[in-house]
Amino acid sequence: MRADSLATAFERRRVRLRALALRLLGSTAEADDAVQETWLRLDRAATTAIGDLDGWLTTVLTRICLDALRTRTRRAETTDTVAAGVVASGRGVDPEDEALLADAVGRALVVVLDTLGPEERVAFVLHDLFAVPFADLAPMVGRTPATAKKLASRARARVHAPARLGAVELTAHRRAVAAFLRAAREGDLAGLLAILAPDVVRTADPAALAPGMAALVRGAAEVAEGALALRQRSRDAVELLVDGLPGLVVAVEGRPLFAVTFTVRAGLISAYDVVAAPDRLAELTLALPPRQP
Repeated sequence: MRADSLATAFERRRVRLRALALRLLGSTAEADDAVQETWLRLDRAATTAIGDLDGWLTTVLTRICLDALRTRTRRAETTDTVAAGVVASGRGVDPEDEALLADAVGRALVVVLDTLGPEERVAFVLHDLFAVPFADLAPMVGRTPATAKKLASRARARVHAPARLGAVELTAHRRAVAAFLRAAREGDLAGLLAILAPDVVRTADPAALAPGMAALVRGAAEVAEGALALRQRSRDAVELLVDGLPGLVVAVEGRPLFAVTFTVRAGLISAYDVVAAPDRLAELTLALPPRQP
């Protein structure tokens, strides 16, 4: 295949490859790097030996992303340090990248995928989101088709872990959390006061707090003012099930920085806890909320 024809063939597939890389990595920058590396490998390959270009590109890109995920896992301590710095500074994702990530992937799903092991994530994304047969994806993760199927099944069970509440109570709890997030994002003090119980208590790990903020705050007025002070961070929040209950997770490019767990009574938030310590975050179970009827 001529060089110009090869480049044209790759460009026709770039959108799909980038969508796959985004789902696998959750980061626009890392996804772009993975796609570029895939092109470089194609450019160096003996193209006459490539019978199925789509399959070849998917395999190469997946292996590049899998290596990146494994490296990310090995660097978990470094990632925690970086995450803490992002929390302290309040820096979020570039708005253009954030919009692109939201359109292409769904931020809530990306956050949950970040809790999976590298092989589980790859198996789930390829099979459940891109309909790649287990026989084809198994070599990409170095497993048998049967083992690849188990990896995807395990990942699916975690992504869609059930809620701990019945349908009616779950709906009321989700409405309270959504109202809290909406008011925090809009800087709506009245909206926050309307959803907080008068004696609400907010607790938080030190890593989630801005300088001068107390780890424990009581009363709707003080809690609401504190939530408004974190308005910028609320832009990076997604609604998820946290340990089976509706909650929020603040994440940058899919990587959780801290989670918020809520206690809701009679439709009002009576308490919430901001979890930012790495050991506590690692113990949380994150899952997608069930679809609204």
